[in-house]
Amino acid sequence: MQIIRTLGVATLALALTVGGVAGTAASASAAPKTFANCTAVNKVYSGGIAKKSVTRNKVTSAGKTSYRALKGTVKKDDALYNANKKMDRDADGIACEKS
Repeated sequence: MQIIRTLGVATLALALTVGGVAGTAASASAAPKTFANCTAVNKVYSGGIAKKSVTRNKVTSAGKTSYRALKGTVKKDDALYNANKKMDRDADGIACEKS
């Protein structure tokens, strides 16, 4: 009887420790990085940060709209885009893109 009780306490302690570590790791990775400016973004992602649904770059010039392929390394992540949305000047779903 004593052995079973000791094993139960040890198992409970191990479960709480593992659960605490996993909970901490999930919380730390939940907050996306906010960059200071487009230069900082382009050092990490040369093509900028895009919403997952974006497949091409919308370019407006002289009143005409055209679409171009994405250039460079584009990170497609909705949470990361939303954290850096202020850097999407043309509101096409890509922050700090190279056109």
